[in-house]
Amino acid sequence: MRDDAGLPAGFAAPTRLETLLAAEHGRLALWLPVAMGVGVLLYFLPRFEPAEWWRYAALAPLPLAFWLRSRFPLIGWGVGLIAAGGLGFALAAWHGARAPLALDLPRGAMVLTGTVVETDILPGGLRLTLGEARWSPEMPPAGRVIRVRLRANDPARPEPGDRVSVRALIRPPSAPAYPGAWDFQRTAYFEGLGGSGFALAPLEIVARDGAAPPLSGMRARIEARMMELLPGAVGAIAAALLTGGQSAIPPAEMQAMRDSGLAHLLSVSGLHIAIVMGLAFWLVRAGLALWSGFALRWGTKPVAALVALGTGGFFMVLTGSQVPMQRSFAMAVLVTLALLAGRRALSPRVLAFAAVAVLVLQPAALLGPSFQMSFAAVLALIAGYEAARPWLVRGGATRPWWARAGLVLLGSVATSVIAGAATTPFGLHHFGRLQLYGVAANALAIPLTSILVMPAGMAALLLMPLGLDEWPLRLMGWAIEGILAVANEVASWPGAALAMAPLPAWGLAVIGFGFCWLCLWRTRWRLLGVLAIGAGFASWHFVSLPSAMASADGRLFALLAGEMFMERRPGASRFIGDSWLRGSGDAEAIPLPVTGEAAGGRIRCTPGHCLLTGPDGAPGVILLRPPVPPRGQRAPVDFRRGPDPACGLAPVILSPEPVRGDCPGSEVVDRFSVWRDGAHAVWLDAGGVRVLSDRAWRGDRPWVPPRPLPRARTPEPSAEME
Repeated sequence: MRDDAGLPAGFAAPTRLETLLAAEHGRLALWLPVAMGVGVLLYFLPRFEPAEWWRYAALAPLPLAFWLRSRFPLIGWGVGLIAAGGLGFALAAWHGARAPLALDLPRGAMVLTGTVVETDILPGGLRLTLGEARWSPEMPPAGRVIRVRLRANDPARPEPGDRVSVRALIRPPSAPAYPGAWDFQRTAYFEGLGGSGFALAPLEIVARDGAAPPLSGMRARIEARMMELLPGAVGAIAAALLTGGQSAIPPAEMQAMRDSGLAHLLSVSGLHIAIVMGLAFWLVRAGLALWSGFALRWGTKPVAALVALGTGGFFMVLTGSQVPMQRSFAMAVLVTLALLAGRRALSPRVLAFAAVAVLVLQPAALLGPSFQMSFAAVLALIAGYEAARPWLVRGGATRPWWARAGLVLLGSVATSVIAGAATTPFGLHHFGRLQLYGVAANALAIPLTSILVMPAGMAALLLMPLGLDEWPLRLMGWAIEGILAVANEVASWPGAALAMAPLPAWGLAVIGFGFCWLCLWRTRWRLLGVLAIGAGFASWHFVSLPSAMASADGRLFALLAGEMFMERRPGASRFIGDSWLRGSGDAEAIPLPVTGEAAGGRIRCTPGHCLLTGPDGAPGVILLRPPVPPRGQRAPVDFRRGPDPACGLAPVILSPEPVRGDCPGSEVVDRFSVWRDGAHAVWLDAGGVRVLSDRAWRGDRPWVPPRPLPRARTPEPSAEME
């Protein structure tokens, strides 16, 4: 007998939730790397370093998840996501604990000795990465590498493994440009970088032919050969495509590639390794097919796939094993295994495996644009292919040639559109720029890269030991000139790259969750991810830009009133100013007037100070403008000599020089303040005035330097900062 629903008697109809879970059961594992990523973020969010026992507590759900998985599958998967998050947290904490301590570098010039680990060609000279560095004979080798830029006229040409000595000025990694900006010190902490600087004298090579990282010497020789045959930007881009180093690319060409949406071609990633492995697979398989006995007995596909995988691994190490290459090679391993087993290779499970592999090796990479944009683009392409696959297969029917050609063209355009749309929110968060014509540029540049640039480059690498690489490199150079022509043309179009205020971090997190929801599920409820993506973009309306900023060196100040107005002291960093402009979405800054008004009267300046009023017209911030003292000296502002007219006039006073004495009614941010606590930002909100320092934003983490202490002889901070 059957009931009204058509089911056998005694059977209950499955609930809608049960039906949904049954349809999505195979996709649950795809959320495990997402949960790992959430755990990594939870490690970096606090403003204090979690205690060691937190790592072990975070791993506690793992055995429970394995136990519940077979007995209570639904509960087991829920606990499994918690366990994956705990694993991500524990991995990030473990990597943070095992990283070498930050270096206590001398404050002045020093004679630095070390072993060359890497050499990077710059537009104006050579930069060395030194390991086992020392700056005094009695000290042990430093646990971190140090980068030194040689003088432009230095004739020395060291190679990886050489022991060198040079007099240099080295500084620790830079602090964020403003509270909440990109943390260079955190990146350097996890990458093992201890400091960077420039040489003050010619380099001396002490000994040669020492130990060096794998393929670093080969990488340096390849770069030098390419720059010799292809001078200028063409050779620099050719070297970047085959060795991963972008430091030699001139700023103008780099900016054109960024504004045209072609900068991803310079980062060695999935496109490049796919071309390399594809060429290796095709050449090996074609060669083995000529050996009929071997081909008939063993087949050509397995051997060609394994050789291609080995070639991809070699290419990854040659290019420095960057995050996109790690992701691509991890995927290539699974794709190769899938091909050998006769399984479908283009699968989100392959990407999930790659994400887990990268998070295990480099959890901190999750915070960077390279990881986020690389995985977002590939996930969007896989999801798009899954959605279009029924239409593409079309029952296995053979299409006419013109339909196949049109399908290839449509696929190329669709790939650019999908990948560009997927990476847009991440680019807006990290760079604050929107490239409008990337589809047009990629439609021309990607075929040039796939058909000419990379094949010619691989041929040049194979022929370089024989001295027959000139013509392949010439062909590669002509194709790169075509790519540069496309980049310069597209970048010159009106509105090619729009400056926009960056998305806040929490808005990007909401977009990322909605993006994963849209791409990882299979049924129609995946469309709820569109709502989450829209909510993430709506976070723009909740962004509150600061009203004033002070740099960590006390040489750059900004007042924001619709536009950014800057006050630059001698020695102000252009990089910090550009970072402030990107953070506010402005294209350029306006100098503060010597006297008069600006911003519709909200800024009033005299030779002694500038006053910024709030939106309600009340005084908000005063920027003092004391005379610029002679180089190496300080000219303190002394409030002890009598009541200063600025005291109490506004809630916040900014001063490029140290302030002595009290200032009733005002909070003072002076040279001492930024020296101790880094860059400062001021908000004039409806609820009052808020002052935030970089140290207060980042808290007490291993990569945040401790508060500096003045030397006993000099109470002023200027001696340490000059």
